[in-house]
Amino acid sequence: MSQEAPQEEDRQEEDRRLLARAQDGDVSAFEALVGLHQDRVYGLALRMTRSEADAAEITQDTFLSAYQHLKDFRGEAAFGSWVHRIAANHALMRLRHRRVAQAAEAELQAPEFTERGTLADYPVTDWSRDAEEKALDAELGQAIQQAADRLPEGYREVFLLKDVDGLSYEQIAEVTGASIPAIKSRLHRARLALREAIDLFYNRDNRGV
Repeated sequence: MSQEAPQEEDRQEEDRRLLARAQDGDVSAFEALVGLHQDRVYGLALRMTRSEADAAEITQDTFLSAYQHLKDFRGEAAFGSWVHRIAANHALMRLRHRRVAQAAEAELQAPEFTERGTLADYPVTDWSRDAEEKALDAELGQAIQQAADRLPEGYREVFLLKDVDGLSYEQIAEVTGASIPAIKSRLHRARLALREAIDLFYNRDNRGV
């Protein structure tokens, strides 16, 4: 047997002892748990957000959430896995909020004006063509969204994590608990279903429907 297995068993046994004390109100025991797991939680948050500031905040939020729900934790999974799941959820929320903020900022960017009140740079875009393209993109986006909504939950979750949030297979495995081969299989089937929805959309458009 490798040295890793006994070491991991020892870590989990230490976690269980500290957890029992922490659930009885021993704050120092919870602080010890934080010390044992904060580096791995920070590393996960950093890999997902690629921001040291975000990773630090996510680490704090993770252990605050863990402390607040400590008495609800029944030990169905290892304490380390539990806090990793909390950290991943916080990181996903941070990524989604970041994308929303970036989109809102882009929408609010206004054209610049000269001192005379004229546009500093006249737009060269064909706005009528741009409007048609935006309408088409909106319809296509709606078709893709409807197809994604029809996916089984496990497939939809993997698709969103990989193709929307941009997580790696390893990160998705940490979040979902599924194996990487299972994740790849679900993602492949989800993409096939979405590709079929896109094909149907363009075939409909070509038929003039």
